[in-house]
Amino acid sequence: MNRLKSSPIVDVLVNSRGPVPEGASDYAREKMLAAIAHVSSPVLAVRAQLTQAANPSASRPATAQAVVDVNGRPVRAHVAADTMFEAVDLLQDRLAARLARTRRHVGSEHRGGPAAEEASRGHRRHGRRPDRQQPAEERRVVRHKSFGLGLQTPEDAVIDMESMGYDFWLFTDMASGRDSVVYRDGRTGRHRVASAGAVSPAHEAGPLLGVGSAPVPECSLDDAVRRMRLTGLPFLFFADSATGRGRVLYHRRDGHYGLITPAR
Repeated sequence: MNRLKSSPIVDVLVNSRGPVPEGASDYAREKMLAAIAHVSSPVLAVRAQLTQAANPSASRPATAQAVVDVNGRPVRAHVAADTMFEAVDLLQDRLAARLARTRRHVGSEHRGGPAAEEASRGHRRHGRRPDRQQPAEERRVVRHKSFGLGLQTPEDAVIDMESMGYDFWLFTDMASGRDSVVYRDGRTGRHRVASAGAVSPAHEAGPLLGVGSAPVPECSLDDAVRRMRLTGLPFLFFADSATGRGRVLYHRRDGHYGLITPAR
């Protein structure tokens, strides 16, 4: 007898898109219940999306995504695999790891955490801009944070960014070794990735996120500040012209700028 039963308290909703195999939705529902079994905080809802590409010869045609509402805090995970049942198994593992990581995160250091948190505090959803308490010509870099970048795939970086509620996530791409950033496009709502230097072809074929359309500028910090003053962007990812390393310049709530750089 299957012990994994739908709880009357937790709402587990599984949607499917495309030719999803029969039984995959029920399988995903059971796996989602298993993933949240050890969560001590109230789980308000669980949503999963299974998407099967119409073309079976496509690279990793099965994608599975989930978001768990843990006492008002969304924890997300998404994966791609060759088969839908394999994707659901991966999703369970990824989601359980994200839930455990979220519990450990409170008050601790993480990849890019403190500086990214300051950059995102008060305007964590795209489209919201921080207060501009300083005239553009008087804005300057008043905080500089340097840390070791995590070695990740762009998909994992998106999950970390969304789990923490940040506007961007700076990391080192596992495949290319380049400093990169993921963010949510304010116009389309889609996740995008940008890398210092040439874009990895693997990004082009990724089913879960797109490649930033604007080229990553290679410039000095002074030039980056001038760009920010002209464009009013909430943050700017650029490659330092002296070192080639990726940096993020962002608006603080006081109107000045903060700078995030990789530790050497």
